Formats: sequence, C-alpha cells, structure tokens
Amino acid sequence: MLYGFDRGVVFMFFSALLSALNGAVAKMLGEDMSALEIVFFRNLFGMLFIFLTLRHTPARLPGGKPLLLLWRGIFGFSALLLFFYTITRIPLGEAITLNKTSPLFVAILAFFLLHEKLSRLGWFALFLGFTGVVLITKPTGVEVGLPHLLGLIGGFLAAAAYTTIRKIKHIYDSRVIVLSFMTTGTLIPLILFGISTFYAPKTLDFILAPFIMPETLHTWLLLTIIGITATLSQWLLTKAYSATNAGIIGIISYTVIPFSIFFGALLGDPWPDAFTLTGILLIVISGLLVKKG
Repeated sequence: MLYGFDRGVVFMFFSALLSALNGAVAKMLGEDMSALEIVFFRNLFGMLFIFLTLRHTPARLPGGKPLLLLWRGIFGFSALLLFFYTITRIPLGEAITLNKTSPLFVAILAFFLLHEKLSRLGWFALFLGFTGVVLITKPTGVEVGLPHLLGLIGGFLAAAAYTTIRKIKHIYDSRVIVLSFMTTGTLIPLILFGISTFYAPKTLDFILAPFIMPETLHTWLLLTIIGITATLSQWLLTKAYSATNAGIIGIISYTVIPFSIFFGALLGDPWPDAFTLTGILLIVISGLLVKKG
C-alpha cells in the first residue's frame, strides 16, 4: 500500500496520465512536423536509453526467434505511426479510444492464430466494441472517415504486436523486445525519409513525409518531453502490472481516455458529442469484458 492506496492502482493512474500527456505533446508537435518524424525522434531517444540499460545489465534470456522479434518491431512501429498520425488529425480523446480497441483485436487474433477460446461474453464484448467504433467514426465520407480508419488499423497493428509478444516473452528479455520495436521504429523512418525525397504524394502523408530538421528550441523541448513521458509511462505501467491484479490495472488503464479528452479540450478539440461519448463508453466496457471472456 502507498499512503493508504494500492500501489499498482497509483502507478497505473499516473501511467495513464503521462500517456495522455504524451499524446497531447504529440498533437502539439504535429503542427511543426510529420507523424513520421515524431515517431523517429521518440524511438531514437528510447533506443539510446534501452541500449544503455542493456550495457549496464545484459539480457539473460536465450532468444532464438529473430523473425518474430522483427515482426514485433514492424507491427509496433506501424501501430505507433498510425496512432500519432491520427492524433494530429482528429480529437485526442477519439484517437486514444480507437487505439484502445487493441484488446478486441488481441482476442480475435488469439482466437484464430493461438487457438484460444472465446466465450459468448467475449463475442458480445467484441460486438459492443465495434458498435462503439461506428458511433465514434460516424463515417460520412473519405475526408472524415480516413483518419478514424487509420486509427482503427493502428489498434489492430498494436494488437498484432501484443500477440507477437505473447509468443516471445519467455525467450527474450523485455528490454530486448522493446529495443527491437524502437530500433525498427528508427531505421524504417530513415528509409521512408529517403523515399519521400523523390516521392511523397499528399494521399500518403501518413507514411511518406520528408525529413525537416527541427530548428526551434520549443520543438526540441517538446521532443524531449515526449521522450521522457513515454519512458516514464511505460516504466509505471510495468510497475503497476507487477504490483497488483491485472484485472484491476486493466480497469484503471482506461482513465487515459478522460485524461485525453481533457488535454484535447485544452488544445482546442471540440467536446465529444453524445454519439462519440456513447461510443467511447461502449469501447471501454467491451475492453473490460473481453478480458473476462
């Protein structure tokens, strides 16, 4: 206990707060640079930090599945790229909520790929969750629907990354798994920057964008903050799951959504309408139910 509170709950609460703050900073950075650059710098800072920890305390697990490790990196990078792109295009609370559909996709992938059973409650949770997605996206045309669609694809790719982790978590140190994600998220953008020098159509701006070196102190300060908040959020998340029942932590993790709505409002996002709020609520309920189903 921490001053009368469950330590895991406190850790998760602040992890969610920092995660929402991280999204808000990414939204601010989106005014000056592309999502691809934000992902590049975020992963570059994180890669250097993880590398230093491995130099200090080497990994002990044997490894042996390099292809799965590579796929985890590719899925994780792609999910993060679409997540940050979505943040720069739609209200922060909606972007965070679409990303939180990943538990639904994890259940689907585990059912088909890992042959894990899904109860009637689990199937009902999936129905609720994707009903919530429809209420949030309210697709009325490509211009409105595309960022939401990319956010949903990002949730699916995050689920693919999590499913891959479940296959390798017993043979790779967690830092090695994170390092594979951050290294991939640093190298692939360099390739995409090179391609963007010659070919960068507006319709593919979510994946192809030229590299523009940040010039202002303000931008570098925001990049530093996004690196620090991302690292601290992940550290607190790890501490939370190691201190308290995972079911309780899963519930508290959804506080990232109201935090995100609050930060988004401070940045000028419109307050969610009734359909959006209902959709958010359905996704939160489905995410909690699918863990039980």
